[in-house]
Amino acid sequence: MDTSTAEAADRTGRLLRRVRDVFFWVAVAACAWLLWPSSVGGCTTLIIVSGHSMEPTYATGDLVVARCGEPAVGDVVVYRPTELGGDARIIHRVIGGDATGWQIQGDNNDWVDPFAPTNDEVIGVAAIHIPKVGLVASAIASPWIWASLIVLAIALLVWPRDEDDEDDEEPAPPVGAMSSRDGSDPVPELDPVAGS
Repeated sequence: MDTSTAEAADRTGRLLRRVRDVFFWVAVAACAWLLWPSSVGGCTTLIIVSGHSMEPTYATGDLVVARCGEPAVGDVVVYRPTELGGDARIIHRVIGGDATGWQIQGDNNDWVDPFAPTNDEVIGVAAIHIPKVGLVASAIASPWIWASLIVLAIALLVWPRDEDDEDDEEPAPPVGAMSSRDGSDPVPELDPVAGS
């Protein structure tokens, strides 16, 4: 390969690496923008479904990603009713109303929610549904799981090791002695200077 061909291949390789790097950083920025949580000024809310009110659409343990936006009739929304206070969040479907007060109902419920959340109380509109992922997240968040993992880690660190496991082989013969091939008595070493 001549010099000009090598230089062209090198330029092409650098260009492809730059394009790949640009695509990578654009993807990272897009993921950050999409997943930036609403608790720190972003537009995304993650909610783990609990209960049966949204079955069969969502089951207990499903993870729902909600994005901020204007809800419409038929949308599934996550809202925080001021009447309940605290950090209570409900995920139900909009069946009527408007921005001044939405009528909300769980898909598996025969009644309309007693709350009529306004747009200010709606945290987000359901955008992505990932079945059963919330079960794993809930298990990892459990203090019992963390305590068990810590106890296991400590046990592995302090558990006495059996020194015999490292020395499974026969001990080496003393310096100056060689053993015979069949493992019987040591054979005296020959003196290379004396030739015998």
